[in-house]
This record gives sequence, structure tokens and C-alpha cells, in this order.
Amino acid sequence: MNVCDNLGDHLVGNVYVKFRREEDAEKAVINLNNRWFNGQPIHAELSPVTDFREAYCRQYEMGECTRGGFCNFMHLKPISRELRQELYGRWRKKHRSRNEKVKEAFIQQLEEVEADTHK
Repeated sequence: MNVCDNLGDHLVGNVYVKFRREEDAEKAVINLNNRWFNGQPIHAELSPVTDFREAYCRQYEMGECTRGGFCNFMHLKPISRELRQELYGRWRKKHRSRNEKVKEAFIQQLEEVEADTHK
């Protein structure tokens, strides 16, 4: 999961999630497009891009980006260790499907971002 911390119109609020199965990605898009976040509708869509490494701002990763939040390269917001473990399966719970876990973790991340914006 990549959460953009940029302010520019084309990146603000963007979150990219890679799914193992295309069917799971399609279900997530359908479910997310029926949700709202911070009083705004969520606009989820599928992306043909599978490797975002070239889209990351290397200067930002080194703490040297001079363009700030309006940089055209992705400034990634760090996600918590617990969320990483949940997303990438280290603490899998047998009674929940992988798709449910990803959806719940994504919603949790949205709620954390929303809480940060109201501080």
C-alpha cells in the first residue's frame, strides 16, 4: 500500500494498493466507490501500473526534496508497523479472508489519515 502525502491536485489523497488477484482488486473498487471519506465520495479505479518505484521522489526519501508537497513525484506517507503486518500477512487470522483483511486495513488507514487532518 502506498499512501501519497503530496498536496498537488493529481496526487493529493491518492492511495495505491496492489492485490494478488485481479478479482480482489475489482471487488475493492466496487466496494470503495460506494463509500465516503471526510465528507467526500471515494473515487477508486484500477491502474495498469504495477511497479511504482520510478514514481517515488528519491529526494523526499533522503529528506532533500525542495518542491515540498507540490512535487510531481510521490511522497509516501509511512504506514504503521501493525498495518504493514496486517496487509502483508504476518499475523493472518484464519477465519477472515485476505480480501476482508485488506479492506479493513485500508479503511483503518483512511480513518487514521482523516484523524490526522482534523488535528
